[in-house]
Amino acid sequence: MEGQDLLFNLLTNRAERDRVRDSASQKMHYYRYSNAKVSCWYKYLLFSYNIIFWLAGVVFLGVGLWAWSEKGVLSDLTKVTRMHGIDPVVLVLMVGVVMFTLGFAGCVGALRENICLLNFFCGTIVLIFFLELAVAVLAFLFQDWVRDRFREFFESNIKSYRDDIDLQNLIDSLQKANQCCGAYGPEDWDLNVYFNCSGASYSREKCGVPFSCCVPDPAQKVVNTQCGYDVRIQLKSKWDESIFTKGCIQALESWLPRNIYIVAGIFIAISLLQIFGIFLARTLISDIEAVKAGHHF
Repeated sequence: MEGQDLLFNLLTNRAERDRVRDSASQKMHYYRYSNAKVSCWYKYLLFSYNIIFWLAGVVFLGVGLWAWSEKGVLSDLTKVTRMHGIDPVVLVLMVGVVMFTLGFAGCVGALRENICLLNFFCGTIVLIFFLELAVAVLAFLFQDWVRDRFREFFESNIKSYRDDIDLQNLIDSLQKANQCCGAYGPEDWDLNVYFNCSGASYSREKCGVPFSCCVPDPAQKVVNTQCGYDVRIQLKSKWDESIFTKGCIQALESWLPRNIYIVAGIFIAISLLQIFGIFLARTLISDIEAVKAGHHF
């Protein structure tokens, strides 16, 4: 009988100790997480941060789709694959898709406190940041390779100059802004069938250059789009009287050192915006995880 009482007391004491320990553990978790909550500042600041990107993505997509509809691409998507050069609208649409997707994920993730969407947003921003950093470092280390790739890119688009109006406007803007002509000089326009100087060409633009290569005349109020006709029939020594003779690659190479602080400032500003977005997302994720952990007890 005494043995049974002793066993009963041992079991009772053990059960009591377990109950007290569980109660203390629950109190500890209660005091640790009772004040845990999602910060409204971080939540709505991240939402505001992303709504700007989402709206910008909508604008880019709208402009890109409108440009394609004007060119008839939406009714015949094979026109994109038939182009030898690059269609600038494709770049606009790609930027629009990325901005729209990230903005949507960030907005919904912040409002709904969805960790999956917030991790997607944060991870993508981190990936883009390191890709930008890698491109900048590689471009600095392998300048000759970058120069050759840019020359090939520019020459391939010279060939397609008359194939796409957006590409044409892009090249014209580049040549006028940098006062240059061709990749390395006006002779590069021989790559285009309309400006080629060969005897097989019957184009009116034969041995000419686009009007964007012409030295502007301050006296002219209206742009003369035929100013480059037959220019390259003349002696090379007279070319600089009417057209730019410097290539666009040399022009860009001389432009970069003069504006290195502007370029660096833009890169730093973009990087800081990305880091700020990553900080907001990670802070909000931590708050949500703390609140969820508190609800388990």
